[in-house]
Amino acid sequence: MKSGFIAICGRPNAGKSTLLNQIVGEKVAIVSNKPQTTRTKILGVYTEPDLQVVLIDTPGIHKPHNKLSQRMEKYIYTATEDIDALVYVVDCNIKDAELDAEKEALCGLKTADIPVILAVNKIDTKERLELLPILDKLKDLYPFAAIVPISAQKGNNIPALFDNLKGFLSEGPKFFPDDVITDQPERQIVAEFIREKALRLLNKEVPHGIAVEIERMKLKDSGTYEILAAIYCEKQSHKGIIIGKGGEKLKQIGKQARTDIERFLGTKVYLELWVRVKEDWRNKENFITEIGFE
Repeated sequence: MKSGFIAICGRPNAGKSTLLNQIVGEKVAIVSNKPQTTRTKILGVYTEPDLQVVLIDTPGIHKPHNKLSQRMEKYIYTATEDIDALVYVVDCNIKDAELDAEKEALCGLKTADIPVILAVNKIDTKERLELLPILDKLKDLYPFAAIVPISAQKGNNIPALFDNLKGFLSEGPKFFPDDVITDQPERQIVAEFIREKALRLLNKEVPHGIAVEIERMKLKDSGTYEILAAIYCEKQSHKGIIIGKGGEKLKQIGKQARTDIERFLGTKVYLELWVRVKEDWRNKENFITEIGFE
């Protein structure tokens, strides 16, 4: 039996959460094209009869600008402690001007004595010959243990990446039962599904300033889950944008979120959403903790 912990790191929008979901085989981390979609450490567990890999998805590496992003930064660096290997994800569409930022991010991680595998993501958006000069530039960023071009979304080369990861596992026990794919509580996953839909449907200036709290989640005798959730935003003007004309935007968020939640819970869901204003909540330490950022 072999087991181990693998952290997945990288700058925003590199495809870290998509990679986690692809390896685990289930959606345990939300994804969107907005930076800083992932706000905390998310564990995904992949198990075979003779091995178990615990993957740790992390927020995108960026310079913190409020209390929330400072806490997100802590999640990144604590995720690199006591791990067996680190997967650093880079978008293959990277520009030359961004190489220094990638190098700085890599050097800032606690990677001493930890093998680092470079996963060059989104190769489905490039022709094969276009990739060669990109790979040549990236190899000089860090003494990587391996460089693997992948498409996390399409699943291209994921087996090759995983074969590299297996080489860094050691003999050890299973840390989770065979049927566990994440350590996240159901309430947290449900809240994240709602936030994901809001990220996808709202304007650029709104998503970073929203949070979702599950206020009630009850399984009724009929087998239906009754869920009441609050979407917090930082400005009164944002509240109107989230609700939309005639409540249409909020209805769309709820409808799309309910589909994912019902698939996840395996039963019908009655979902009720409210929008509340909490000014400058990303700088309020107590509130950040209250809504789940331990």
